[in-house]
Amino acid sequence: MKKRTFLKLTGIAGAGALAGCSPLKSMAGVASIGSYPYQLPPLSYGFADLEPHIDAMTMEIHHDRHHQGYIKNLNAALEPALNLQSLSLEKLLATIKPEDSALRNNGGGHWNHTMFWQWLSPQKSLPSDKLMTAINREWGSMETFQKEFGKAASGQFGSGWAWLCKDDQGKLFICSTPNQDNPLMTKITTQTGTPILGIDVWEHAYYLHYQNKRADYISAFWNVVNWNRVNTLFG
Repeated sequence: MKKRTFLKLTGIAGAGALAGCSPLKSMAGVASIGSYPYQLPPLSYGFADLEPHIDAMTMEIHHDRHHQGYIKNLNAALEPALNLQSLSLEKLLATIKPEDSALRNNGGGHWNHTMFWQWLSPQKSLPSDKLMTAINREWGSMETFQKEFGKAASGQFGSGWAWLCKDDQGKLFICSTPNQDNPLMTKITTQTGTPILGIDVWEHAYYLHYQNKRADYISAFWNVVNWNRVNTLFG
């Protein structure tokens, strides 16, 4: 398959802090997701660059079809909602209610995937000393943290995500969410915070290569984590 080279995502999200919504205080360092109408962000690496851990066909379908589908549906849902079009995506997610299914599924799908591509890299990197100190404080070791993160990812019934987040005090925690929900959805999720790492455990993220072996996919994920991005988001 022909390798595609893309520009790196750059910039700082202009979301700022939403009054009364502490998780958005720490969004500095998130690459700009843009504004309505949303567009598919390019990858900073080729589809095949994460092999053998994530295969090229999965990356192409996941990015060009699944993510594009969320964007198309999000723009359609926002087209009649003039009062929401000026909101940053982070602020939009914080306003979504459980019954707002189109915005919930597709707004979450766009944000989650935009960040997921940034959390992956073919280049090896390491957690910063500051992040390692925080991980050791909460879980005792990187090995234990990865085990607990893996439990959250493998234990998410059906489709969803597992997250490493920080709260408004900078304390780390692990959680999972169904479908395209995420911890920025303060009117929906029980644990809210700023995701600094996440893994997609929808079957389309791994099934071509790993079939039903989600645990193998989760284990392979650690080989392509972009710790430099995680370090920046942790601060």
